[in-house]
Amino acid sequence: MQLKNRNVVIIGGSSGIGFATAEQAIIEGATVTITGRNQVKLQNAAKALDKVKTVIVDIANEADVQQLMAELDHIDHLVVLGASLSSGKIVDTSLQELIQPIHERILGAIYAVRHAAPKMSDGSITLMSGLFSTRPVPGMAVSAAAVGGIEAMSRALCLELAPIRVNAIAPGYIDTPLLKAAFEDQYESVLKNQAAILPVKRIGTAKEAARTILFLMTTGFITGEVLHLDGGGRYV
Repeated sequence: MQLKNRNVVIIGGSSGIGFATAEQAIIEGATVTITGRNQVKLQNAAKALDKVKTVIVDIANEADVQQLMAELDHIDHLVVLGASLSSGKIVDTSLQELIQPIHERILGAIYAVRHAAPKMSDGSITLMSGLFSTRPVPGMAVSAAAVGGIEAMSRALCLELAPIRVNAIAPGYIDTPLLKAAFEDQYESVLKNQAAILPVKRIGTAKEAARTILFLMTTGFITGEVLHLDGGGRYV
């Protein structure tokens, strides 16, 4: 039990990768707090996970994040996953929609780190980048900038916050409710088409992403790294 008696905070832990990470951390003995914006999803997660604390937090609201961290005595590991997907061409999309990834991914990560770091003496912070940082597509320019910024931020923060370790994961196509909501009726066809293209010939799972995050939590000689969990998607 590599995380026994460790306090783990997962922002965006009510479903998908965050839920799977909470599940794996509990198995490894951690005391886990998960957050989300949807009360029903959090309640369902709490029932499924049993030993977990849940808190409603909007990652784009600094006051929410500050209050969450203020109520915790000590944090050993912080995982910041809470962010939705949004798309749109810069010239055709409203500014409010375009800047959503910046608010949630960049500012959200800043809020989380800013208020969690004073509660940490060592341990780790894991941020979330994504496939668009290395393989952007039309209509995702701002999202690409946001996840690329997360990677740059993690490298700088590993020096700024040392000995706290800071890393990032860059998931590709992972079978999660977030991805399903993004593609809606086209979800099954998108997954089938992407699986055919990927070198591994399948889509990733939330559990695989969770194991990657736990690897970063428990391997004390890794910091400032970005681990790509994309089935080779950035090469094809």
